[in-house]
Amino acid sequence: MHKLTQALIFAGVLASPAMALAEGAPATPAPAAIPTLSDVLNASNISVTGYVDLGYTHLNSTGLFTNAGPTRVFDAPNASAGHDFNSFNLNQAAVTVAMQPKEGFGGLVNLTAGQDAQVIASAGEGATPFPYSGHYFDITQAYLSYATGPLTIIGGKFVTLAGAEVIASPSDTNYSRSILFGYAIPFTHTGVRATYAVNDTLSLLAGINNGWDQVSDLNKDKTVELGFIATPVKMFSLAGTFYGGKELTTAPFAGGVNGTRNLYDLVATINATDQLAFVLNYDYATQENATLPSGGKGKAKWDGLAAYANYQFNDQWRISLRGEYFNDTDGFRTGIAQKWKEGTFTVAYMPTKHVELRAEVRKDKSDKPAFLTTAGTGKDSQTSAGLEAIYKF
Repeated sequence: MHKLTQALIFAGVLASPAMALAEGAPATPAPAAIPTLSDVLNASNISVTGYVDLGYTHLNSTGLFTNAGPTRVFDAPNASAGHDFNSFNLNQAAVTVAMQPKEGFGGLVNLTAGQDAQVIASAGEGATPFPYSGHYFDITQAYLSYATGPLTIIGGKFVTLAGAEVIASPSDTNYSRSILFGYAIPFTHTGVRATYAVNDTLSLLAGINNGWDQVSDLNKDKTVELGFIATPVKMFSLAGTFYGGKELTTAPFAGGVNGTRNLYDLVATINATDQLAFVLNYDYATQENATLPSGGKGKAKWDGLAAYANYQFNDQWRISLRGEYFNDTDGFRTGIAQKWKEGTFTVAYMPTKHVELRAEVRKDKSDKPAFLTTAGTGKDSQTSAGLEAIYKF
């Protein structure tokens, strides 16, 4: 060893090779770590989330109204048109990829597979304009976004502003969807939407789109959406939405009858305590040039109210109660002029933060013998029980 090197080591300026090895210093530089996909996505400000939703539903009827329409949202009588009752079902498998910076351009893509996908599929995406078109895959949302200060603008396909419930299963508190979800309101829209945050407690929304559940505009008339979200105090929030525009009222849609459709939607949330929350959802809508029970054309009306009580016992256990009333005055939404009620009780258990298990019982009742039995007759009620397992990532 060179004398100068020896002297420096002796003086403590340099460490000897033996000392370096003893202290754990590598003799050669360590290779650079290979970044994982998660590292790359985080560095790119891209998020990837999703879930798988499996369920079992037992129903004491056929799942049809006496006019052959489905009795509940996402529920249909056989596997080719929705859920197969009294069997296990893949309800949804969904993934969302998003990059939504606070400033500048971004985007979001939300894909849904499974039996629910054919119900939410928009007209213009399938071979027919009807929701039960044999589809098991849906581009639920796909839009570009631009944010600057308090203003955010999105353009493409996105979920509706209306309603207390949503398409994504993990974000709802019950297994089955409410009557209002789907029968009173749309699922998605294709167009442009702007959100302006006035302050920390108030946001205003406005947009224009192709109408209810349409990718390609079927009648070339546009629908306007207006909304607000207000949180005046921590324990209370109120969201209001209006949709107005001409919609086709008869099938086939090509050459169908046009009429103005207006929807008013209110959702109030009360966080009574850290564990107890209440939600109220009210809808009122009208449709011009609808076919009335008399056979003539006129204004059809429907309205409904849903109330929820959710109690979180701890990080693992919660319960949810839902009761609602839907008045399809002229039978435009369900095909039967009826007053329809339902009550639902759901127990949920989360063994881990990624897994949620739900058990549910539900009772539906109409003022008409609207529910079709296996004997081919109508009755005024139906009951169901369901089990659901959701894995979130």
